[in-house]
Amino acid sequence: MKQPWNFSSYLRLAPTFLRRGRLPALLLAVARKSGKQGWRFSALKDDLRLLQGLCMAWWRGEYRAISSQALLAVVAALLYFVTPLDALPDWLPLVGFIDDLAVLAWVLRTWSDELAAFRAWREAQAPEALEVIERLPDGQSPALDKPSPDNQ
Repeated sequence: MKQPWNFSSYLRLAPTFLRRGRLPALLLAVARKSGKQGWRFSALKDDLRLLQGLCMAWWRGEYRAISSQALLAVVAALLYFVTPLDALPDWLPLVGFIDDLAVLAWVLRTWSDELAAFRAWREAQAPEALEVIERLPDGQSPALDKPSPDNQ
C-alpha cells in the first residue's frame, strides 16, 4: 500500500524529533488531542494507546525490538495526528480528521508485524510494570485513559 500523501515530510521530521528528546511532549499532545476529540477517535483509541505505549517503552529503554523505520513511521504518524494544518485541516467539520485516521490506519497496516510483536511483549508485562513504563513523563496517568471496568 502506498504511503499517504504528504506523509514523507513528517517522516523527515521524526528523526530530529527523537534526537532532540521531544517524544514525551509529542505523546502529551497526542493524549490531549485524543481526549479533546475523543468521540471522533473512539474507534482508534486502542490503536493510539498501543502506539503511545510503544513510544514510551522505547523512550524508557524497556522495548527496543523495533526497527528504526517502524519507530520513525509511528513517530511521524503521531506528529501528523497532532498537526492541525495537514492535508485536511482539523477544523473542517466532519472531514478534518479523515486524513489523520488514514495515516494512522496506514501505519497500523504497514507495520502490523512489528506492532504485533510489541503487543505480545506488552501483554507479557505485569500490569504494575506496564503502568510505570507507559506513564507520561509529567506524572500523568498512562498514555490514554484506560477503559474503566464499568464501561466494558
